[in-house]
Amino acid sequence: MLTSQRKQLILSRLTRDGQFVAKAFSEELGISEDTVRRDLRELAAEGLLQRVHGGALPASAAVGDMRVRAQLAPDDKRLLGRAGAALVQAGQVVFLDGGTTSLQVVQHLPLDLRATVVTHSPTVAVALSAHQSIEVLVLGGRLFRHSMVNVGASVIEAISRVRADLYLMGVTGVHAEAGLTTGDFEEAAVKRALHERAAETVVLATLDKLGAASAFTVAPLNTLAALVVPATIPDRVFDSLQSTGVKLLLAT
Repeated sequence: MLTSQRKQLILSRLTRDGQFVAKAFSEELGISEDTVRRDLRELAAEGLLQRVHGGALPASAAVGDMRVRAQLAPDDKRLLGRAGAALVQAGQVVFLDGGTTSLQVVQHLPLDLRATVVTHSPTVAVALSAHQSIEVLVLGGRLFRHSMVNVGASVIEAISRVRADLYLMGVTGVHAEAGLTTGDFEEAAVKRALHERAAETVVLATLDKLGAASAFTVAPLNTLAALVVPATIPDRVFDSLQSTGVKLLLAT
């Protein structure tokens, strides 16, 4: 089998099974595990999969910058934004992540809602300016332009001084085994800090993030209060995520 054919078979298995086991594949084709690992390294370098111990997981399509992500699943993001906004109650202190889905949450918040929103996203903070009854606290740090959020020690220090009722988290990967992941080390650290200081954390995830994984771990799925996903989620993916014990909410 040619290298290109072998790589295509690896990707098709990932799509079919949601994971790839290198040892089983090498035995099936009668090739060395070193050959399979080389294929995986090259595919990972192209951003086509996420390598893990013993094999690979599907790579998230949501690791592009804000401009790229804004074009992904806009209809689903509107539904998720509406569902996320409905979870915010008057008088709450809410952590709101950066990202295009969080901007949809802002769009669906009632203009007369009285609450406090704490965010490390300048973009989200500006979007909230039309909500005169919402107190907006911006966590300052180094601007990570890829996601348009502030990161670093100063952000994590500021987070440690806040206790929130709710954290609406965005991630690039949601996988039953790999958990919640994202594509940047510092951004993952900020998300972990926000998660630890919130009474409840809810993740809003489009279909392209489900069953996928990125390089940096944020938290296990079973630490969430709920995972909100589009109602069009495939049964196989739904069952896999539900097996972790996470509460799944369908956005319709």
